[in-house]
Amino acid sequence: MKVLIVDDEKHVREGIRLLGAWEEHGIDEIFEAANGEEAIALIQTIRPEIIFSDMKMPKMDGTQLLEWIKEHQPNSKTIVVTGYDDYHYMRKAIHFGSSDYLLKPVDPEILNHTLEKAVKEWKREEAERESKESTIILLNEMKPIYRDRKLTQLLNSENRNENLFSEFGLNGSQNYLVALVRIDGTTVKAFQGDRDLAYFTVLNVINETVIEHDCGIGFRYLSHKGEIVIIFWELFEQVDKLLDNIYRSLKSAMDISCPIAIGTMVQPNEKLLDSYHHAKQVLFNSNILDQHESRVYRHEQLQTIPFLNLMSYSSSFELALQAGKIGDDVIDQISHDLTENGYLTLNHLLYFENEYLVISHKWYKTYKLPFKASDHLEERIALFFDHNGTFQLEAYKERKKREIAVFLKKVKRTTQQKNSNIIYDIEKYLQAHFDREVKLQEISEHFYISREYISRKFKQEFNVNITDYMVKIRMERAKSLLKNSQLKIYEIAGMIGYQDDKYFRKVFKKVEGITPNEYRELHTFQK
Repeated sequence: MKVLIVDDEKHVREGIRLLGAWEEHGIDEIFEAANGEEAIALIQTIRPEIIFSDMKMPKMDGTQLLEWIKEHQPNSKTIVVTGYDDYHYMRKAIHFGSSDYLLKPVDPEILNHTLEKAVKEWKREEAERESKESTIILLNEMKPIYRDRKLTQLLNSENRNENLFSEFGLNGSQNYLVALVRIDGTTVKAFQGDRDLAYFTVLNVINETVIEHDCGIGFRYLSHKGEIVIIFWELFEQVDKLLDNIYRSLKSAMDISCPIAIGTMVQPNEKLLDSYHHAKQVLFNSNILDQHESRVYRHEQLQTIPFLNLMSYSSSFELALQAGKIGDDVIDQISHDLTENGYLTLNHLLYFENEYLVISHKWYKTYKLPFKASDHLEERIALFFDHNGTFQLEAYKERKKREIAVFLKKVKRTTQQKNSNIIYDIEKYLQAHFDREVKLQEISEHFYISREYISRKFKQEFNVNITDYMVKIRMERAKSLLKNSQLKIYEIAGMIGYQDDKYFRKVFKKVEGITPNEYRELHTFQK
């Protein structure tokens, strides 16, 4: 170990040299400096473990030197030596992390007691630094997939696995807390779609912070896509601040927003998974419409809001289908109900998107149209979050309007193609049911088109209305049957849909110009 003595008075430096029990404390090199500037030059070269420093010196005094040491050589232990019993100097020394404060003339016993304490403190901190460095080296050398798999196993296990904690160089604790970090499509897109690179980068930022403070570890949670989990075992009162720093670091360095939720604290005999589930509930119930600089959520912010049932708007959709377009008022009403009081959660949005897909699939199936959509709901909505993590409601509404407009356009095009052939299908239907009364409403319900459309298109195609066409079919059938002399006139009338044979005779004569009997006699005679 090395010691540096800084004092503008040579006899003071020599006195400390003579009084110190250096070898007893493992110190084998002693250096001297007459002022702060000389001290800095030496410190940068020799990196001493212990520094004794006067407070009043020329060129650079002790206060300035202590400030420099705190910033550039924080691992060194400093001991202030001054001839002034002044609270001002003592306060400065404490502020800049000095281990102790000695007055001139220095008492040998006090000097060596202070030295012993400083050496022990340095050795303890050095052991912690080495342990932390070993952990970092271990985690860096360890394949990420192995770390993620093992820690996912730890989170999902019924009880805390001490072997896994030891394997990762983690500290035991009386309490644990889980935080959940969401990696959505927008974040992945920032890394040109490389999901593994996104996880790797975010985890580096997370673990640099938590390992530095020896309070936790982050890993990719393999049981659920798009999630990083952090297990905390220390510094619970600082978790909010640490996570806020992580969020801001990611935002500042890569302009990505990774929302973070904090679960409840659990005891060693409880499941880590309970804390995780609570964090997830917090995350999925946070307000995605809020514009926050930092999206770190606590369980105190949890709200319970009923889900919007999209099925209740089915009548509005029915009217839109009939009209061939959906009005903005319908979309605006749904949007208003979905975001009541300016609050919209990820949970509610995912529920709404799922119902939207179910209804879409139903209508596409009804009109026999091909339907293709991503089954992963989170991927469908990820595009509508900006780089600050705020949900873009207006853009989402416009997208839904376009999707519905495309659907209605497809329905219209398909209906037009279908209707070009449907009139002939109606004609076949009438021919198959000529022996009974077929009403226009029956045809409308059977072919799913309006009565007005059927009447108009049928007359355009056949130059006759449906009623007259049915009469024409019946009369043709009647003429065929009249050629059979064995059938009575009233029997023929019943066979073609007339219950009153007198009415049949009247209609037949009007269409053919002769009575049924005259027609039969004529064709029997000719035969």
